[in-house]
Formats: sequence, structure tokens, C-alpha cells
Amino acid sequence: MFGCRIGLYLISVLLPLAAQASEVNPFTFIAADFAELDRSQGIVPAVVKAQVLLDRANISSGEIDGKISPRLDEAVAAFAEIHNLPADTRWSRAFWNELTSEATVPVLTEYSISSDDLKGPFVRLPAKMEDMTSLKTLGYANIREALAEKFHMSTELLSKLNPDASFSEAGEVIIVANVLNANKSANASRIDVDKDHQTVKVYSSRNELIASFPASIGSDDKPTPSGMLKVTAINSEPTFHYNPKYQFKEVETQKPFDLSPGPNNPLGSTWIALSKPSYGIHGTPEPSLVGRAASHGCVRLTNWDAQRLAAMLSRGVAVNFIEKPDLNFVAY
Repeated sequence: MFGCRIGLYLISVLLPLAAQASEVNPFTFIAADFAELDRSQGIVPAVVKAQVLLDRANISSGEIDGKISPRLDEAVAAFAEIHNLPADTRWSRAFWNELTSEATVPVLTEYSISSDDLKGPFVRLPAKMEDMTSLKTLGYANIREALAEKFHMSTELLSKLNPDASFSEAGEVIIVANVLNANKSANASRIDVDKDHQTVKVYSSRNELIASFPASIGSDDKPTPSGMLKVTAINSEPTFHYNPKYQFKEVETQKPFDLSPGPNNPLGSTWIALSKPSYGIHGTPEPSLVGRAASHGCVRLTNWDAQRLAAMLSRGVAVNFIEKPDLNFVAY
């Protein structure tokens, strides 16, 4: 009953807002039903709804952007594993019915921009990493980026939902993904880093899947480790130390340097150190590229997913790197 009242309240609020803005009707996202997907589509209300509901269950598809992607496919597969659906479950009516069966809280909600949101600090970042050394913080570029990350959204979707918003005044009410909750995170017993599927999956002591996140996992020239490692440290707001031995292609200087903390630090807002020196799991300044672009050997998540993962971990948790066997290998 409580969920119904919330829904009716939001309908009364969002329909007038939608009437003012012809670009998008927020209510279509709340009321979205299952729809067959075409990979050429842009923002799809049913996908937004699914992404929010999955996100609430610690099954991330990265940014909530309303778009079809391999990250959404992996999130659907993780949901199927948790809910004992067939292993070949894909986007389908059966998946949709299970996902939405107990969803009573609307997937969009109102948010009043606060004076703290507007304080920033907001930073214009130089293009080159080595030119960031003088900055005291590597904060968000602007309020839209800050709010999009706060609600696990793409800046495009945030703008589409709020085409008339100024994002400049405390008290201004905007529409955002309803993903913030106070649910206590379960404790992880093991992490599986799947190099082929570009996912990080978290398992309980009962070997039950409790969370899944898309990831950028190494590259051809900077591969991630193999085998079993362990979590050795967890740091919020890490600084970044560049060693010329890393040989990042985008860095020209041959001298070491340090960068200040902040969400746009190369490590994002969270660093989870592993038992192989200089390797870890961390956030990123570019959440839209998670699962789409290579990393420098580490495991890169969105900032909010890295924070959620860190809350599940303690020192000593096993991190298992999984990859397909080399079928060309011949033993003599």
C-alpha cells in the first residue's frame, strides 16, 4: 500500500512536468512494461526500469543509460543465476516478470538539489595526466556530472529527464533514478574476475552470487594477473602515484608524479589493493567506458560500484581471475 501511494504521488508530480517538456515523459519510465529490443534503439524506458531494479539488487549494468549493451546482457545473466532461472536466460518476458514481480517503489524519484551539491568543488581537468599535479582535488567537472554519478546515471539520461532544469539553484527539484537505499551489504567470501565476460562477481560463504558489476579488465599490452590473489587493503579517496615503469601511452613525462584524490582521479574514489604489487580493483573518472575500454592492467569499475564492492570486502578475501584456457597450448 505504501508503494502504491508513492506511485500515485509521483504520477501527480511527473505528469505536469512531462507536459512542460516534449522531449521525454518521465511517467513512461515508471509505467514501462516489457518490450522487445532493437539494438539500434536509443534510450528505452523498459531498459531504464530494468537497470534501476537490477542496480537496487547489486546487479549493475554500469551507468543507467536506458541503452541495450553487453553490460545489460551480463546483468540479466547474473539476475538469472541469483534467481535460479535457466542459465540461457536473456532479455525476455520471463526475466521481466521475475524482475518486476516485487517492485513496488517507482524507479524514478524527485530530488531537491542541495547547497552541498552545488559547492563542488568543480574542476576543469587538463587533457594530460601529468598536467594535473598542481590541482588540490580532482573533483567533478560540473554539477550534472556529480548528480549523474550520485544516482548511477549517464549525464545524457539525467538531461533527458530534466530538459528544463537549470541545475544551478539549491531547492530545484529534479527527476533521478531511484537507486539510493540503506540496505546493508552482504559479506563477500570470494570475488571472480571474469576476463572474457568483463565482469566482477561476488560470492558469499555459501557460494551464492550476491553482486555483479561490469568491469574493464586489463588490455593486450597491460594484462591483468592470472590465478588467485587476495585483498590486502581498501582505501577511500586514494591518491595516484605514477611510476614511469608503468609506461602509460598517454603519459609523456619520464618522471614520477602524484595526483590528488577525487572522483576524477585515475583510481576514482576507491582503491582495493591486491596481493600482487601495483594491481587492484578501483573506480574510474569515465563510467561510460567501463566494460568498453581497456584498462592499464587493473580492474576498473564505476565509482559507485567500486564503493559498493569495497563495503562487502575485508582483507584476505580471495580474488579469482578467470579466463578461457589457451586451446592452442600443447603439452609435451
